[in-house]
Amino acid sequence: MTTATAGRHYAAPAVRGSADLAGTGQLLRLFLRRDRIVLPLWVIAFGLLPAFYVASTKSVYGTQADLDNYAKTITDSPALVAMYGPVFSTDIGSMALWKAGPYFAMIGIATILTVIRHTRVEEETGRAELVGATSIGRFAGLTAVLLMTTFGCVVVGILSTAMLYSNDLPLAGSAAFSVTLACSGLAWAGVAAVAAQVSTGARIARGVALGALAAAFALRAIGDAGNGVLSWFSPVGWCIQMRAFAQERWWILIPLLVLAAVTIAAAYVLLSRRDTGSGLLAERPGPPAAAPALSGPAGLAWRLQRGSLLAWTIGFLLYGLLMGGAVRSVGNMVNDNSTVQDLVTRMGGSDMLQNSFITLALTLLAAGAAAYSVSAVLRLHDEESSQRAESTLAGAVSRERYALSHIGFALLGPALLLLVAALAIGVVYGATDGDMAGKLTDAVGAAAVQVPAVWVFTGITVAIYGIAPRFTPIAWGVLSVLIVLFFIGSLDGLPQWLVDLVPFVHPPKLPGAEFQAGPVLWLLGIAAVLLAVGIVAFRRRDLR
Repeated sequence: MTTATAGRHYAAPAVRGSADLAGTGQLLRLFLRRDRIVLPLWVIAFGLLPAFYVASTKSVYGTQADLDNYAKTITDSPALVAMYGPVFSTDIGSMALWKAGPYFAMIGIATILTVIRHTRVEEETGRAELVGATSIGRFAGLTAVLLMTTFGCVVVGILSTAMLYSNDLPLAGSAAFSVTLACSGLAWAGVAAVAAQVSTGARIARGVALGALAAAFALRAIGDAGNGVLSWFSPVGWCIQMRAFAQERWWILIPLLVLAAVTIAAAYVLLSRRDTGSGLLAERPGPPAAAPALSGPAGLAWRLQRGSLLAWTIGFLLYGLLMGGAVRSVGNMVNDNSTVQDLVTRMGGSDMLQNSFITLALTLLAAGAAAYSVSAVLRLHDEESSQRAESTLAGAVSRERYALSHIGFALLGPALLLLVAALAIGVVYGATDGDMAGKLTDAVGAAAVQVPAVWVFTGITVAIYGIAPRFTPIAWGVLSVLIVLFFIGSLDGLPQWLVDLVPFVHPPKLPGAEFQAGPVLWLLGIAAVLLAVGIVAFRRRDLR
């Protein structure tokens, strides 16, 4: 019996019962081994970082009057409410975790990527078919990844509760926030499981699931900035409505758990009704002849990268508009509080507080642009792993030309994203301040100096891909660790040599500070060396 025949026979829903779950334990151990780096990273990050918000808020807002003024400023700024959610109480726990509101969506990103990586990606690469030809049950793979994701979310909930409670916060509020965070991850894992059954490829599955998450976040943002009605149509909005440390609404867990249960059950039903490697939505047939734009590797790279670039551009535009609207509120938020001004300056700002806010906003956006850059380089890894790169390189295409076609998007894409965000910030801030040209110039300059820092991450990813392609996804871990170092170092004063490992701390603190070419040139040089090493290594090694 051939592999394909075995796969088709295995896909038929004739076998039911415990046989469908055979081998779940073995696959679970395999998935845990494969995610031995990525899984602990996001579990530890979501488990520990909320506590750092509490510690920093306590050090900044020492009196209840400071907290009251902080809450009033947030309430008076629709942009801040749209970004992070409304304020329900001026207690220290509620105010400290207000800015952790986006975590309910961010953990969804982690669980979505985890589920799709071990379901649809396995089918797309053919590994699921090979495994299915053995004594592994039909539902074993989906069950194993859901068990692993559930385990990760449970650990996040326990760790976050313990860390918040250790910061002298009430146990009920600590548990409410943490359990809601864990349930949000489970709900989006279910959405990802459904997307993996409906789509015909991992890229489409990720787009469907992440698109649903983005729509939920947008509904929550628009609803919270308005009358709050639309927020109830969003799972992210449900999480905010738990109101941890403000007379918790424990019943909010019911719709989250129902969503998780319904989507997971639907995923199993859909899995039983399709063949391995196929999706419930059939792919549209392509045109009989390729367009002239696809005549070279650059055209192919554009075809593969354009959807992701468009989605990231829209996100950066919206975030830039929100940040531009929030700049004017910063002055009111920190009036008569020198501690806050010092904190914002340490996070990468100048002496002028509003300029510091723009610097911090664009530094955060630079971290997001670095994530896009890493994903753009990983397209090379995906193409090689699926053996499509081998077919492309079999023609009259040099390895350098092929690699640079994707690396070009990893370099130019972040520059475009930061430019779009800077223009949005400059236009909105300039319109409210009456100095459109000046604020646009300031914002664009602040974005431009962050680009070399982003390119360092591009170089790191390319170097890993060229030298050790099997470990290319570790680039996500490198980015995550350095971002965590940036935040923890700025808040709690890590040793300077450790903070200096983060590329984002070195660009000039524009606008407001004096431009210094030295750090920018150093970052450009480091990025160029890493890129050269990666390209040379790729040219000399064998394809996987």
